[in-house]
Amino acid sequence: MSIQLPTVIATSVVRGSQQGESHGGIYLVDFHARTGEQVVDWNTSKIDFTGRGADRGLRGIAFDSDDIWIAASDELYRYDRNFEIRESFRNRYLKHCHEICIKDGYLFLTSTGFDSLLGFNLAERRFDWAFHLQRPYDAWSGFAYDPRTDVGPAPVNDFHINMVHVDDRGIFLSGLKTGALLHVNGQREVSPFCDMPTGTHNARPWRDGVLFNDTASDCVRYVARNGAEKAFKVHTYDESDLQFMGVDDSKVARQGFGRGLTTWMDRFVIGGSSPSTISIYDLATNQRVGFVNLSMDIRNAIHGLEVWPY
Repeated sequence: MSIQLPTVIATSVVRGSQQGESHGGIYLVDFHARTGEQVVDWNTSKIDFTGRGADRGLRGIAFDSDDIWIAASDELYRYDRNFEIRESFRNRYLKHCHEICIKDGYLFLTSTGFDSLLGFNLAERRFDWAFHLQRPYDAWSGFAYDPRTDVGPAPVNDFHINMVHVDDRGIFLSGLKTGALLHVNGQREVSPFCDMPTGTHNARPWRDGVLFNDTASDCVRYVARNGAEKAFKVHTYDESDLQFMGVDDSKVARQGFGRGLTTWMDRFVIGGSSPSTISIYDLATNQRVGFVNLSMDIRNAIHGLEVWPY
């Protein structure tokens, strides 16, 4: 029996884009029809042009009833289903956000620029919890702080935290430089869940193992607890087909850069890459079963990915 592939929502960033240019946006991608529609073009004069990694654009995505929550580098937006902005929220400790997730009435955000996680209370519409990650003397630890005050950490980016996942077991987080997927329990104790290669994105527990973008190796990788592994090579294009938009692209962008990851039906993995391409991989058959390209601009990269729930 054939399976109708889903529609996904994706955000993109444009590395090295300048004022007056598009900085990416929001897309709806129908894998059944193999088409993509840009529903938001992100171009604003409020973008911080000193941002980490020269990334512009929108990042993590999460859903709460009819609300679509999407993070920019230092601001959280509430969109309606027509992709109109209804509210936005800032916090002094939100800097260079990457991914977000929702659990039990809280929206959790990574704050790369402060080596922190922030918690946004959805009922009260405020940031009222935060956690700063540390590793003194080669032992992981951290402390909670109130992001409504000025008692939090100074800006620091030792671990480049880029992923948060929360379930009934606690909080999981990882970054380019953590070297592990970390678990934070209810007593705020930090321990490694498993080792990870340096340079990963989107690491999270899944099924009986861990799933992640092994960005440095240009592949999506799933490793089961028993050590069994499946890896899918990120899609790349002939160099002559790529678009270069007038900057020294080699310093800020490359094709095959894997970022953005979600799952579907406990069987399929959906991954993003640059130039903005989204691929679906079937773990049951070890095949890529579909991909959609949204741009051939080498700087334009997928960031956030979720299955469209509506």
